[in-house]
Amino acid sequence: MNMEFNQPVFAIGIVAHMVGVHQQTLRNYERWELVVPHRSDGGTRLYSSRDVEIIRQILKWKEELGLNLAGIEVMTKLLKKINLLEEKLDNLTLEIIRLRDGNYKFPIEEI
Repeated sequence: MNMEFNQPVFAIGIVAHMVGVHQQTLRNYERWELVVPHRSDGGTRLYSSRDVEIIRQILKWKEELGLNLAGIEVMTKLLKKINLLEEKLDNLTLEIIRLRDGNYKFPIEEI
C-alpha cells in the first residue's frame, strides 16, 4: 500500500469536517477500536488517508445497513479475517505455481 496513504497527517477537527461528523463521534470510534489514529509526541490524534477511508466505510455501513457500532465492530473483525485468509491464499497459490513450474528450491540437508 502507498506510504503516503498511511501517513498520519490529518488532525481530528479536519477529519471530522471531511467526513461530516462531530469530533466526539471519531473519539467514540477510537474507543470501539474501529479506527485508531496515530498519536503525535504531544498526544494529538493524527489520521491517515487510510483512516479517513475506514471512517467513511463505517458511516456507509451505519447509513446503508443500519448497523450500530457493535455490528460494525463484528463486520470489521470479519473483514480483517477475510483479508488475512485472502493473503494466505495468495501466498499458497504462488507456492503451488513455483512447485508446479519447478522453480522451488528445496533445502539440501547435509549428511
